[in-house]
Amino acid sequence: MKIFFSAGEPSGDQHASHLIQELRVRRPKFVAEGFGGPHMQVAGCHLYFELTELAVMGFLRVIPMLAKFWRLVQQAEAHFTTNPPDAVVLVDFPGFNWWIARAAKKRGIPVYYYLPPQLWGWAPWRIKRVRKWVDHVICALPFEYDWYKSRGVQATWVGHPFFDEVAERTLNVETMRQLTPHPHTRCTVAVLPGSRNHEIEKNWPVMLEIIKRVSGNVPSVRWIVGSYRPQQLARCRDMQIASNVSVPIEYFINRTSEVIESGDCCLMVSGSISLELLARKTPGIVLYRAPTIGRFVSRFLMNCRFITLPNLIANQKVMPEFISHGDPESDIWKITNLLTEWVSKPEVVAAQKETLARLAGHATTTGATKRTADLLLRLIDANPANPAKTNPDPRMIIPFRKGAA
Repeated sequence: MKIFFSAGEPSGDQHASHLIQELRVRRPKFVAEGFGGPHMQVAGCHLYFELTELAVMGFLRVIPMLAKFWRLVQQAEAHFTTNPPDAVVLVDFPGFNWWIARAAKKRGIPVYYYLPPQLWGWAPWRIKRVRKWVDHVICALPFEYDWYKSRGVQATWVGHPFFDEVAERTLNVETMRQLTPHPHTRCTVAVLPGSRNHEIEKNWPVMLEIIKRVSGNVPSVRWIVGSYRPQQLARCRDMQIASNVSVPIEYFINRTSEVIESGDCCLMVSGSISLELLARKTPGIVLYRAPTIGRFVSRFLMNCRFITLPNLIANQKVMPEFISHGDPESDIWKITNLLTEWVSKPEVVAAQKETLARLAGHATTTGATKRTADLLLRLIDANPANPAKTNPDPRMIIPFRKGAA
């Protein structure tokens, strides 16, 4: 059996790598190939291109890369024609993956979307593409299942793989020792400036200003930063120097889990990593700098109240969100005041932790990766020509709890 994977986000690379490992447990001779990132490569996937290097968000940022994306689509089309896989598994990254799905379906290859795009939030009309080019949607969130199913799409809810990875991840002992609270530290704040280069460029300067102001209000705060890549850490340090922010900041590479676990609370860029904050019950304040035109367009596109996944799961603001555009001063002021309150009043953070603990109790279901591997093999084995018609399970394959939606 051979499966072609396409994952363009760093988080998708991680989720796909764990899925590949689970599939190989069940089918030792299974072959993984496609586009992805370093985690997939370590898991034994033959990469034709490291797609995570091109991870961007926003129409204007995509334009310079269109030629590269198009060449990759043509490469995939040629591969599907000459050496077709048994199935194509897409992981998020919809702007590019729609074209991969289209290329596969034109050649009769079944397509499965693992961690599908959040069409319910920003582009519901694209459901037509799902119906046309995707055989089965494998949902991470319970309300996603209802949304896709009510629109005539074959779907299964398996849970979110982030919770598997958090539960199975062993924290680095040496890093945890380094992160042991200092005797005179009033509060430790974890800071996550994003996994994409452009996120850091847009958000980190604002975060630095918040760090400087909060430290001016409460000098005994400890700041720890989790970076995804060495060059991103270097860029954050360079910007700190250029901004004349003399506050002591500790940087860590590929130790995001340890940073989250050690923080009393977190200042973060919006992303799926918010699910790990939920699983570790670390209160977070969410920032995302959006282009002014992006903010203007989003007023017409957004169909949901929140952008942060724990807020969507709870249907309430368990993590404060700030979508910032234009002059950031107003948002800097608001976040500074809120974070100053958090680091000054342990009882406020304790209340936030209790709220997250209640939500995590019924939302952080584990076993998603194993269920996804089992589902994929059933779908492919039952009828590779058109697996959507097999409908292996008309409902979910884990208990469905309406309270999580």
